Amino acid sequence: MGKFEIETDDLVYNPSDDTFLLAENLEIKEGMSVLEIGTGSGLVSMYASLLTDDVTATDINYNALELAEKNFKLNNIDNIKLKFGDLFEPVKNEKFDVILFNTPYLPTDSDDIINDDLNYAFDGGLDGRKVIDRFIEEAPNHLNDKGIIQMIQSSLSDNDKTLNMFDRNGFIAEIAQSERFFFEEIVLINAYKI
Repeated sequence: MGKFEIETDDLVYNPSDDTFLLAENLEIKEGMSVLEIGTGSGLVSMYASLLTDDVTATDINYNALELAEKNFKLNNIDNIKLKFGDLFEPVKNEKFDVILFNTPYLPTDSDDIINDDLNYAFDGGLDGRKVIDRFIEEAPNHLNDKGIIQMIQSSLSDNDKTLNMFDRNGFIAEIAQSERFFFEEIVLINAYKI
């Protein structure tokens, strides 16, 4: 895997262990269409762009899109389309072969909320599932048959509930990789559309 030069920004999630857990385990083949939701610095999409030419990256944080664009230029990458908006809004009528999402999975209450755009990267609501549940409900409409979703979440946000929701929505889902940290386990869930 190529090593990229990355600039960071205080208002955008810095690539971290969860970013690399996703970036290093991509199940993408040449010719597949890929959507990354919440691209942040753009790093996961950059890894995806090494595997296929059809990559779309979105973010709800405008600072993230500006930073991602800067990072793409820095690394001479010109095959990623950037779109602004929440979850699937920017790609309303589009379908993809692969959907990637490092979800905002941290359980947060009002004391934990950061008062700027960086908050989008973390804030999973009280049970950590505020965005995850919406994502799983909407994702099937944007995935081609036999497509795959690869998403990151934490054991703090109920892995079993995620696997069951995928199951109910016509997927076979599994925890493909995990990394233990002192108070949680970060997992990569692969969900295959049946």
